[in-house]
Amino acid sequence: MDNGELKEKIIERLQTIYDPEIPVNIYALGLIYEIDVLPVNNVQVVMTLTAPGCPAAQSLPVEVDQKLREIEGVNDVHVSVTWSPSWDKSMISEEGKLELGML
Repeated sequence: MDNGELKEKIIERLQTIYDPEIPVNIYALGLIYEIDVLPVNNVQVVMTLTAPGCPAAQSLPVEVDQKLREIEGVNDVHVSVTWSPSWDKSMISEEGKLELGML
């Protein structure tokens, strides 16, 4: 499996993880800033949360880590949370805006 295929599988898996406060997956919400597939299929994800005080601040990054480790071919996973740039509603994808009735 090449890096492109693995990245597609990673995105598919991220689309199964939902923010507990907003009924849209974290990928469509725009909470995933970066996905890097490194040599030997190590995966680095840079993500944010909707707010610094988000109740899922402890659980969402752990859920991302665990779900990505389940993908066949993934060797290691590193998830980091950043607050820069801070998330806002403009980062929600068209799909997410449709789900939220924002379009």
